Amino acid sequence: MRRTKEDAEKTRLKIIEAALTLFSRNGYSNTTLGMIGTEAGYSRGPIYWHFKNKDDLYQAVLAYSQEPLEALVGNAARSGTDALAAIDRFAHQWLELLAEDVWFRQSFEILLNKTELTDAIAPTIQREKELTRHIVETLSQLVAQAQEIKQLPASQPANKLGLLIYTHLMGITQSWLFAPDLFCLKEEKTFLVQRLHCLLRAP
Repeated sequence: MRRTKEDAEKTRLKIIEAALTLFSRNGYSNTTLGMIGTEAGYSRGPIYWHFKNKDDLYQAVLAYSQEPLEALVGNAARSGTDALAAIDRFAHQWLELLAEDVWFRQSFEILLNKTELTDAIAPTIQREKELTRHIVETLSQLVAQAQEIKQLPASQPANKLGLLIYTHLMGITQSWLFAPDLFCLKEEKTFLVQRLHCLLRAP
């Protein structure tokens, strides 16, 4: 029985990985379940066994590919006493995942560049908005902690600086995904995080 469950989970993950590849390549609207089945090496039967429809699969794809991001946020929330170091780690690891982790990168590619925002995917968009709020709140808490221990000046509200960190990272993400030849993310990530320090310390 356990073997059957293991096989079913392998099939489910293979379908998700195939969908992740095709959604990021073709876009959500231009990818069919038949195409996903072919990419995964299955008929549409196993897809319908695990997912109600394409919208359900889309939600599963983003949830799966964003697990590293959610883990990153969770680690930041449990940062300990050095809040500024935690902000640094968060920014560095975000950019490192973007450069090194194909699924992490594809999740942003799908959401930012390859999805039409229709009513069909409204639950997924709501989930993404909630995740965004959670990220900004976590970063704002880290900024507040850094201000309390004088690692950062308290001249600006912590919630605004938390939003600044998020928009800084998302701007880099969107720019690099749109034009990856514009700069080498691996080479520039240290510079980009250092510039973030200057933004946080500005009066």
